[in-house]
Amino acid sequence: MVSNARVVPLFFVFAGLFGFAGVALAAVAAHGGGDAALPASASAMCLAHAPALLGLGIGMEKIKTAVLAGLLMIVGTTLFAGDLVMLRFTGHGLFPYAAPTGGWAMMLGWLAVAAGGLMRR
Repeated sequence: MVSNARVVPLFFVFAGLFGFAGVALAAVAAHGGGDAALPASASAMCLAHAPALLGLGIGMEKIKTAVLAGLLMIVGTTLFAGDLVMLRFTGHGLFPYAAPTGGWAMMLGWLAVAAGGLMRR
């Protein structure tokens, strides 16, 4: 089992990185030319999951599934947004099915949040 004391800073680091990436990708989508849909989608996922990670880090002691939910969101957002960014800038993704795998991980993270609401400490 992962210690909460080790995971909370990780959640905050990724929240900051996703927030930064989300704003930067929104700027690329607005001003970068080319296909704006890919960076816009990556931006939306980063900006949606950054505050979720902050909330999970802050509420770690109240939600039994916070560690699982946060880790799924980190992996999922990284895969999903990373695949779209790679596709936009290099013409190929991270690996086959990286974006859908990331999407499923993010959805499972949100289901873990919902399950945690039913299993409050």
